[in-house]
Amino acid sequence: MELAAKAAGIRPVLCYESARNCLRIGDRKSYSLWRPLQDDGDALRLAAYQHMMVDLSRFGIAVEHTDGVEPCREPEDYRRAIVRAAAEIGKAMQEKH
Repeated sequence: MELAAKAAGIRPVLCYESARNCLRIGDRKSYSLWRPLQDDGDALRLAAYQHMMVDLSRFGIAVEHTDGVEPCREPEDYRRAIVRAAAEIGKAMQEKH
C-alpha cells in the first residue's frame, strides 16, 4: 500500500495501520486515513491519477496502466464518464418499462 501511495504522490506517509488496513498520511497532529482497499473514492482517485484503465466484464477485472496514453485528463473526466454511463443504463431501463 505504501508503494501505491508513493506512485500516487501521496506524502508524507506517517505509518501503516494494520488494524484498519490503511495509511496515516499528512501532518502528525491532523493526519487523515488513506484506505484505497475500503474507500471507493481513494481507489478511484488512485486509478485516475495513474491513468489506469479498469475493465470490468463478466469474465473478471483487468487493470492496465496506460503509460503514455491518457484516456482521461483529469479525475473529473472519470466521474463524468461514470455518471454518463449510469444515465444511459437508466435510460435503457426506463425505455423497457
